[in-house]
Amino acid sequence: MRRRVPAVLLAAAVLAGCGSGTGADGKTEITFWDTNAGPARTPVWQHAIAEFEKANPTIKVKYVGIPIAQAPQKIDTAIAGGGTPDVADVATAGLGNLVAQKALEPVDERIAKNPALNGKFNDALLTTVKNVVPDGKLYIYPLSTNSGAFWYRKDWFKEAGLEPPKTWSEFFSTVDKLTKPQENRFGFTIRGGAGSIAQMLEVVYGQSGLTEFFDATGRSTISDPRNVTALEKYAGLYKKNTPEGDLQNDYVKMVAQFDTAGSIAVMQHNLGSYQDHIKSLGPEKVASFSVPKSDSGVQAVLSNPVGGVAVFSASEQKEAAFKLAEFFAAKETDAYIAEKTGVIPANTDVRGTQAAHISEAQRVLNDPATKVVQMPYHLPEFNDITKTWAEPQFQKVLLGQLTAKDFLEQFAGKMTEAQAAYKKRNG
Repeated sequence: MRRRVPAVLLAAAVLAGCGSGTGADGKTEITFWDTNAGPARTPVWQHAIAEFEKANPTIKVKYVGIPIAQAPQKIDTAIAGGGTPDVADVATAGLGNLVAQKALEPVDERIAKNPALNGKFNDALLTTVKNVVPDGKLYIYPLSTNSGAFWYRKDWFKEAGLEPPKTWSEFFSTVDKLTKPQENRFGFTIRGGAGSIAQMLEVVYGQSGLTEFFDATGRSTISDPRNVTALEKYAGLYKKNTPEGDLQNDYVKMVAQFDTAGSIAVMQHNLGSYQDHIKSLGPEKVASFSVPKSDSGVQAVLSNPVGGVAVFSASEQKEAAFKLAEFFAAKETDAYIAEKTGVIPANTDVRGTQAAHISEAQRVLNDPATKVVQMPYHLPEFNDITKTWAEPQFQKVLLGQLTAKDFLEQFAGKMTEAQAAYKKRNG
């Protein structure tokens, strides 16, 4: 009797595999999966593919667009059913899972042998990619990353005769000067609701100047006294320089206050919110500044997830697949993708082609003096700890129901335990 293949696996295998092999015209055919497909990104990939096919006329690429919410399940299903694409865009958030399934090809040696790519990626960015897998290898060609940004009202700063702050002392002084509750104006807005922890950590490590999330013994540095002091200052802004409703602030509510209500002078987020601000306020009223330096002079920024492209181990056309991935990662294509999607290009040869806020973020990231605090994206527990446990506890800190010291000590304990478990599992 023939073995029954579950319909979902069969469908995935057909979807992924039908574009791979050799066509009737003798061309090598490979499939590329865009795992964050949509009207903003699909045309970007399609243009890049068209340029690749012009440069490589013997290779034909089939584009398959998958919405981001469906992508993890579709990839896992394709792996189980033997129907993976040849190449796909893969971010560090899902990289560990794919490597654990032995689904991807390592690319370290390929990059080392490619003059157009070798030495062209920021070291901290490569470290972020390597840190999410146990063997410390590269399994994606990096294309882009994001960066923390502080969006500010240029018109308000001009009225007050203020410049964007360069240090954290200047930051706290600036938001205090811009706070005018009687006019419903506040210097800052704290993200107290969903998504609060990454922004809190960015402010805390930025102030303290600490550059490692774990010390040499594997203990989390979150509870370092310098971080405690930094969190006390940050939490001290709540209701003094921010609206009281910030306790429940998520991204949507922050943007509404900053863009629509016009009651906020400075909003912390990342480069990804640029279009929202420009659409509502216009370039004459909004700009961004980078994470300020600590008062000791250290420029400490958090690592951000890295996006890239991967070659799947099951590909029957690996050489063509590698050519496509390397074409995407090379200077010209990476510049185009970054410009169209509003991210920091991973290839450091890309210079001067982006909007001002991206160029500034790229300058900070590529500055040898910048210290990148590597976030523990490799820990499966990290997301659950920050979302389920830390967010409500942080709200207690803002309300004065929990001290910054107690909160960070508990946080550090959970992260230290998770790190020890990870090392035990992986050696």
